[in-house]
Order: sequence, then C-alpha cells, then structure tokens
Amino acid sequence: MLSVDLNTHKQNPLILIVDDVRANQQLLARLFKDDYRIKVASNGQRALEIAKSHSGIALILLDIFMPGMDGYEVCIKLKADSQTRDIPIIFITAADDDASESYGLKIGAIDYITKPIKPVTTKLRVQKNIALSQYQERLSFSMEIIKHSKEAILIADEKYRIIDINQAFSKITGYDRRDVIGKNYHCFSSNSEFGSKFQAIWEEIHQHGYWAGELWNKKSTGESYPEWVTILGITSPRSNLKHYVRIASDITLLKQREYELEHMAKFDLLTGVPNRTSLLLQMQQAIAKSQREQKLLGICYLDLDGFKPVNDELGHQTGDLVLIEIAQRIQNAIRKEDTLARLGGDEFVILLVDLEDHDAYKASIERILEAIHKPIFINAKRILLGASIGITLFPLDDEESDTLLRHADHAMYAAKQAGKNCYHLYNPELDIEIRNQNESLKRLHQGLQHNEFELFYQPKIKMRTGKLVGVEALIRWNHPERGLLNPGDFLPQIEHSDLIIELGDWVIFSALSQLEIWSKLGFEIPISINIAGRQLQHQDFIHKLDAALKQFTHINHELLELEILETSALKIEESAQIILDIKNKLGIPFAIDDFGTGYSSLTYLKALPVLALKIDQTFVCNMLNDPSDQAIVEGIIALADSFNLLTVAEGVETHKHFELLLKLGCEVGQGYGIARPMSAHKFIEWQQNRSPSNYAAAI
Repeated sequence: MLSVDLNTHKQNPLILIVDDVRANQQLLARLFKDDYRIKVASNGQRALEIAKSHSGIALILLDIFMPGMDGYEVCIKLKADSQTRDIPIIFITAADDDASESYGLKIGAIDYITKPIKPVTTKLRVQKNIALSQYQERLSFSMEIIKHSKEAILIADEKYRIIDINQAFSKITGYDRRDVIGKNYHCFSSNSEFGSKFQAIWEEIHQHGYWAGELWNKKSTGESYPEWVTILGITSPRSNLKHYVRIASDITLLKQREYELEHMAKFDLLTGVPNRTSLLLQMQQAIAKSQREQKLLGICYLDLDGFKPVNDELGHQTGDLVLIEIAQRIQNAIRKEDTLARLGGDEFVILLVDLEDHDAYKASIERILEAIHKPIFINAKRILLGASIGITLFPLDDEESDTLLRHADHAMYAAKQAGKNCYHLYNPELDIEIRNQNESLKRLHQGLQHNEFELFYQPKIKMRTGKLVGVEALIRWNHPERGLLNPGDFLPQIEHSDLIIELGDWVIFSALSQLEIWSKLGFEIPISINIAGRQLQHQDFIHKLDAALKQFTHINHELLELEILETSALKIEESAQIILDIKNKLGIPFAIDDFGTGYSSLTYLKALPVLALKIDQTFVCNMLNDPSDQAIVEGIIALADSFNLLTVAEGVETHKHFELLLKLGCEVGQGYGIARPMSAHKFIEWQQNRSPSNYAAAI
C-alpha cells in the first residue's frame, strides 16, 4: 500500500468564486470562509487569470450570466487548457431550466446549483464535490483513505457485486462485511436508487459518471434514515473495467438541526406559539381565505396589564413562566382553526377566522379576557393579570397585514386608555386621534430638547401674617407658534406616556437649579413641585432623584417638597413605601395635592407618610356660595388636624376667602388673591416690593 503525504493538505482547500454581483460574492464567501480559503473574480477574464496563476484550486463556483465572457465560455476555456482542465466547476446560477443545466453539465461542470441557494445544501454539495475531486486524484491508494473515512463507502464491480466496504458503512447501516461482500449492490442501498421514479439518477451516472443527492435508506434493523449519497462510476484506464463507488453520510443530525432552525425561524422559543414571521405568513393565508369565502377575519392585538411588576419584583424566570401559562390559556380559549402568535415581551396577536358577522369576535375575546384574569400561582405567589385587546376586522378594514396589525395595536392602546382589562374595536377616527397624539408627543419632546419649557412660581403665605412660606413650581411651555401655554394645554396629552417621566425629571432638575441660584443670593424659600403618578411609580425614580440631589450639595434638600395628586397613587401600599423611602433616605417632604378629589379616606392618610394636605381649589373657590363645598373644606381641615398635618388652601382669590379659611383653621394659602404664578425673575421683584402687613391689615 502506498503511503500518503498529508503535509500537502495542511491548508484549507482554495475555492474560486466567480460572480459579477458583489452581494452574491459576499454571500458565498461568508458561507465558505470558515472551511475554505477564498478567491473572488468579478468577470470571466479575471477568473481565467486566477485559475492559471494559482495552483491547488479545489473548486470553482461559477455564475453563468456575466457581462463580456459568460460562465459557459469560461468553463469551456478552462476545460480546454491542460493547466486548468482538472479543476472541478459548479455552476451557481439563476438559470433554472433543464436545458441550461444539461448544457452546463455537458461542457464539463460537475454540479449545477440554482439561485436562490439553500446554504446548508449548497455547502454540503460543495464539500462532497471537493471530496470527490480529491478522491479521484488519489484513487491508487484510496482504500487506505476509505478505511478511515467516517462516511459509509461501498465499492461494487460492473455487475453490481460488492467487493469492499469500510468500517463506517458497518457502523452506520449495521451490516458486517460478511453480510455484504459478494452480494448484489442493490440489496444494501436505498431502494429509491432503483425505482422507476429515480431512473434519472442512474442515467446520469452512466452518462457523466457521477451523481449526488439526498436519499432515504434503511439500516439492518429496518430503521429508515436520511443520507447524503454520492455515486461514482469509475472506469479503470488499464483494464477498462467499470466500478461503482457509493459514498454516503448519515445526515439525521443535520436534518434535525434543519428542523430546529426552521422551527426557531417560525415559532416563539419560550411559548412555542408562532412568532411574527410565521404570523405574517398565516395572515396572508387568512386574508386570502376571507376574500375567497366572504367571511370576516379578526386581527386581535393583546398586551398584558400588570406584567411589568411581575418581571421587576419576581424576576424574569417567573415572568417567563407566566407568559407560558398565559399563552396556554389563550390557546385553550380560542378555536382550533384560530391562530395565536407572540410578537415579543407580553404582546400577542390572535387571528379569529371565519367570523360570520360584525359581533362574532366578542365571545372569543371575552373567553380570552376571562381566562387571563384568573389568578396564576407560581412558587406560592398569587399573580393577577389582565389584558387590553385591540381588534380590527378584515375586509371592513381593507388593508395589508402590517397595516392591520398597526390598526389593532392602536385599538389596543385605546383599550388601555379606557381602563385596561377590556377590548376595543378599531375605527378610522381612532387612528387619526392616535396619530395626532403621536405628533403631539413628538412636538413636546422637541420642545424639551429646545429648552422651550420654563418654571413659574406661585407664592404660598401664612394668611394671618402675610409671611412667605414657600412657592409652588408650575410648568409653562413657551411655544414658538402658540405662545405661553399652561399645563392644562399639554400635560393631559402625555400623562400616559413615558414623556411625563422625562418632563418630570426636567422639572426636578430645574427646581433644584433655582434653589441653588436663590441660595447664592441669600434667599432660601421652599419650592414644591408636582410629581406624576407614573413618575413616582417608575422603578428608577428614587435613584434618579438621589442622583439629581447629589449635583446640588450646597442647598438644603428639605427646601424641595414633592406633591402628588391624591388620585395619582395607583396602589396605596406601594406609594406609601416609595414616599417613606424618599423621606427617610433623602430627607424630602411630601404633600398631597388636590385633596378631596380622590380617595379622601382615613386609610389613605394613615398609610401615606406626608406632611401636608392641599385643599383642591374647586372647593375653596366655591365655598363662599356653596355650603356643601364649605363643609368639605371644613372636614378636610379637621381631618388634617386629627393627623397633625398642615393644610394649604388653593384657589384663594378674595379677602373673604382669607377670612373664612382662617376662621375654619387653615393658616396657609395660595391663589390669585395672593399672587399669580410668575417667572423666577418677577418673583424676586414681587418679594422685594410686597408688604406682608397688607395681608394682616386686610384681615
């Protein structure tokens, strides 16, 4: 047996890629770069030059349609040159007709692959062809190579009698040498190689001496398995005897991997339901079915209510278990013909098919909401969620898939605005409203970036003496086109958006900056600012507040007072803990704004560690004419006294308000009767020019 010098094979084989389209060059180079060295030619002439100047090219991947010299001509020239005629050529082309393929193989190509290519199959075919080329070069000592090959190799004579197999053949098929030697080749290879359907395989072997492809075979146990098969028809140049070499690889693992990749591409890895890619394909089919059968299709966009705290408080692992449970519940609540898909996070889409009328979706949606709202128990934790669902109906909403999803998303947003754990049907007016809302948010964000906002300050005084005890910072928007805007003109548009948090952060920083400026002037006065419930509940609020305070180390932090609306605290216990943490860690006092419009309960006051109640200005303004409002004001003052809290009356407009409030026991007030909100500069002027005795004299 001849020995083989393996030193000549240390380098990876060299592949020459010939294609005039750069994107195709890059695709093929990426596909093979880990296993092969790559050379690239953009035209036929350059390909010929590289082929002649580089020895050891293992394979040429050749496009057909190229300007100047096409791939066929390149192939013919390569095969006509003794220096390059043995280089294997595979055509990779968009020409997928039989005539083009037959001609390409006729002029010398060993394989023909049509675009768009299948990466796994293409890579495997290239590997097999390169292996074949190397095998043909070293046929004289091939048995040594065969012996150690991991591919199942069978050699048969011209009468198809098996004359040898390798160890891998026995390992893969289960047949021992004594089972097969001398037996007919047909008994130990895939039946599909000899069926009438596959006569073309052997015709190609007889014509070209070669065939490669994927087949199914059976092991000695009867178990079927997929294999990649290369069959060679080799004629001995000395004896003119014909032999057949069958090289097969068990590609069971590869097929499993292909299935897994396909599953990953179409299904959500966590819940197992279809993902966005699969959803869009199924939507196209459902839309076509709806048009064909003239029935409605419901596209439902679902977002869980209350899921974020589950992730934040119980961890993402628990959150994942919750999503799996929710997906299963939705799946059980819908019909078999309907489709559930997960877009990501806690967002799902449901396709309700074959709806007979405009209201037919309601029963399914109500079942889904009921199923989701049932408690979930994980690790002894009781989790209660809801869902907001937006629905649009095709073809009443006659749009493409992406637009239908967007419309359903808009309707879902409207469901959240309506109070959550409910559903909303899309209508065009809603779309216009949401687009206007988005434009408003965009303009507000630009205003924040362009420093168009400003804080005005409204004084708070002790009404009996006129002493200034603080100011409330009130935001204004210096709009370039609309002029100076009050909070009511723009804050309602962002109260359900994270922009309210960004704007709130700006207010905190601006108020602290003003405190620092006044402190340097020797003027220390408390500033109270309003904190939105969404900002208070945000997980980073305390951290960001602490970071802002640390930038202003020379001011007394107790001069900053935070006010929250009585109606803004979503959960009393949670709000109480946040306020207590801020008070204990940062020394910031809190007050309840617009008291009387929300909970107004003893439980509320007992739970929230605040220092003051601000009586809503509606009650204060009307108390002179409405006994009920006066009774409310009197009750709030008495309630505050019981809890040892300070009361501040908003809406103090006349001297009669002064008199009655003092009579009822409220000492501190703010309102137009004292001073209107004003810029920081004008506030200093107001403070310097006023006379506190005027207020006392008025009483």
